[in-house]
Amino acid sequence: MPDPVPVPLRSDRWFGPSDLRSFGHRSRAAQLGLGRGDYHGKPVVAIVNTWSDLNPCHGHLRARAEDVKRGVWQAGGWPVELPVLSLAENFQKPTTMLYRNLLAMEVEELLRSYPVDGAVLLGGCDKTAPGLVMGATSVDLPALFMPAGPMLKGNYRGRVLGSGSDVWKSWDELRAGRITEAEWREMEEGIARSPGTCMTMGTASTMAALIEAMGLSLPRSSSVPAMDAEHPRVAAEAGRRAVELIREDLRPSKILGPDAFANAAVALMALGGSTNAVIHLVAMAARAGVEFTLDDVDRASREVPVLCNLRPSGEHLMEDFHFAGGLPALLERLRPLLKTDAPTITGKSLGENIAGTQVHNDDVIRTPETALADSGGVAVLRGNLAPDGAVIKASAMDPAKRRHRGPAVVFEDYADLVARLDDPDLPATADSVLVLKNAGPQGGPGMPEWGMLPLPKKLLEAGVRDMVRVSDARMSGTSYGTCVLHVAPESFVGGPLALVQTGDIIELDVPARRLHLDVPDDELARRREAWQPPKPRFQRGYGAMFSAHIQQADRGCDFDFLVQPGENPEPAMH
Repeated sequence: MPDPVPVPLRSDRWFGPSDLRSFGHRSRAAQLGLGRGDYHGKPVVAIVNTWSDLNPCHGHLRARAEDVKRGVWQAGGWPVELPVLSLAENFQKPTTMLYRNLLAMEVEELLRSYPVDGAVLLGGCDKTAPGLVMGATSVDLPALFMPAGPMLKGNYRGRVLGSGSDVWKSWDELRAGRITEAEWREMEEGIARSPGTCMTMGTASTMAALIEAMGLSLPRSSSVPAMDAEHPRVAAEAGRRAVELIREDLRPSKILGPDAFANAAVALMALGGSTNAVIHLVAMAARAGVEFTLDDVDRASREVPVLCNLRPSGEHLMEDFHFAGGLPALLERLRPLLKTDAPTITGKSLGENIAGTQVHNDDVIRTPETALADSGGVAVLRGNLAPDGAVIKASAMDPAKRRHRGPAVVFEDYADLVARLDDPDLPATADSVLVLKNAGPQGGPGMPEWGMLPLPKKLLEAGVRDMVRVSDARMSGTSYGTCVLHVAPESFVGGPLALVQTGDIIELDVPARRLHLDVPDDELARRREAWQPPKPRFQRGYGAMFSAHIQQADRGCDFDFLVQPGENPEPAMH
């Protein structure tokens, strides 16, 4: 058979012609210490790196970029490391969600404007993964995602600690007076012991797993611990595979079809994954031109059992999941529910990638017969309080509250919550429904992770550990409890949540997927007539652009002008 026709290299537009501009490009490459043999005719691979001194989850990515480069050189490519915005969930305020779209814009324009043929997307912390994928999808050059990997297990006096999940529990115990400040500080020093993302099934691990399920990562790469020797080996393999992707012209547009997102929804439910994934999946699908809605999420929720016994829904941590077989082993158990013909960056189908993968610990990755729950990892709610939808992590809530009716205790914003939550006169009982307004995309601003509202101190002291909470905010993927999130439309733009008053009765019915405000329609109409829109959060800069173009949670919180169809031209070589 004749050799395959080589794919024209995009980078050759910069370096190949014999003209004035290409002279400049080649002379500057020489300035970098490169000879023509270093790059001529070789695929140029951008290593898009989200390392930063203030991102502990990505603290090892400088070294991993070198590992990716090793793989690129081995495969006959030319690696170029390009830094982009680092979204550090731990430090960035008010929330990294405010900047996910900014990262996506930067990735898209970076790859479009430089002489690169493809990319390895290096990141992990929460909003970084979807931001990288959204940008790469829009520019549509061959690309794959290399996850940062989870950190080591936490430790406190011989007890295993999990990111976030154990923090919230211990914080409640501190506020209730059941542990000391010294004990709290000792936990503080033992819960995060290495670089890497949260080692629970939080948003970072959820998104890494879903991107693998969608076919944009190497099989089993989503769970490799950041500090395991396997991690640099996988990084080098990512570099080698990136060169092959370019030669095969295998782009995100050839992988991210409807089947990819259907498989991601199945994985989300089986993992007991983060509610944040719902927003990101909708946004990523829109970038790929795929119709994927909350209804698709809830359809999976009703059909897929929760098989992963991982915190916060279960007991174990990401290292346990990895050595139990990781995502391929989980997906092999879910084969009948998957679109196994979906293509992936390996050049094989998802079904081929997972074929024969075995589970090595049946307590970590359960069978349908021993599932944590038959269905409903994340459920979508609707009703007159959330006409465009809301979500709840049903796998991490008190089962006794799946059906609940109680009086609202309303906080107008987060400052109001902080000021009044521990007031002994707060009219709250264990049956109350805590309501937080003005915490959505516009109101937060940026939809911070405030949705796991802390419980009133007087109720914690009385032994209460879960209450129904309703907000237009998000919550950390490491969080738990009966928290209704992403209420849409948000209160800041006049959604029904804006009309709730203390004492109103709210009904939650998770099996019926219902969230209802039990107030007569004429009274709601009167309140709407009296409602006044708040002042915009931003007056200038990126924030003003954010406010003008951000979409609501049910549409993925992307910018309207980034989702709209159309193509941008390749840069002119003038």
